[in-house]
Amino acid sequence: MAKKSKGNRIQVILECTEHKTTGLPGTSRYISTKNRKNTPERLELKKYNPILKKYTVHKEIK
Repeated sequence: MAKKSKGNRIQVILECTEHKTTGLPGTSRYISTKNRKNTPERLELKKYNPILKKYTVHKEIK
């Protein structure tokens, strides 16, 4: 059974932006949470991409 959401905190998926242009197989994705009220725009964080072996910009999808 799914949990009922409490307040404005939601779960978001972050996907690497540089990985798509390289043509390598696989994807680098992270799951994080954000407060919808404080940050209504899409989240953008620098996270580690294990396939490219460097830190890249990950943007919120969906």
